[in-house]
Amino acid sequence: MKFIIVIPAYNEEKAIEMVVKESLRYSYVLVVDDGSRDHTSTYARDAGAEVIKHTRNRGKGAALKTGIEYALNKGYDAMVMLDGDGQHDPQFIPQLVESLNESDIIICSRFLDGPPKDMAIQRRFSNKLTTNLLKFTTGYHITDSQCGFRIFSQDAARVFIDITYDDYEFESEMLFQASLNNLSIKEIHTPSSYKGEKSYITWIKILKYTYYILKLLLRDLKRRIKK
Repeated sequence: MKFIIVIPAYNEEKAIEMVVKESLRYSYVLVVDDGSRDHTSTYARDAGAEVIKHTRNRGKGAALKTGIEYALNKGYDAMVMLDGDGQHDPQFIPQLVESLNESDIIICSRFLDGPPKDMAIQRRFSNKLTTNLLKFTTGYHITDSQCGFRIFSQDAARVFIDITYDDYEFESEMLFQASLNNLSIKEIHTPSSYKGEKSYITWIKILKYTYYILKLLLRDLKRRIKK
């Protein structure tokens, strides 16, 4: 299977070199620098990754779509998505790739064995809220809807490329669109590290998530009524 590792990054100069070097052990790496103001692009390129840089900060979803478009144009069979802040361990990439034989999308869950002890409360709240509502709207039995460490097939990528959301809602919308297109999802457990993390998940973003979920529920209700 020909797969690529796509790393969205925004001001991640402290961790990006390590993440790239560890990821390169398994496949080709593309870093999408979402308008960083630090040396993220330079360090990622020096570590061996190809880099595409947005001229301004457009949001994680926009960075992921840039990566997906690149991967589709290059003919990759699958895409591994991995955050650039060092919270995910690239050593689990082979397990992700192997698991893709069993499903269209594999998500690394941080919650199969309970939430990480060092996860910020706003992250726990946001994840619990969106995961429970997405379980209702999609029918998927999932425990972690927001983890950025995942792999999906080329067919799934073609569904995700047209998602209009450019921020963190993108990863949740992936699951809803997957359900509409009868794609299968599986989770595997992987630990994550949040020590020294600078979280971009603010309470304002949580409110934004909540608004997104409310709109999602309305869309799902309209879909069920039409049936």
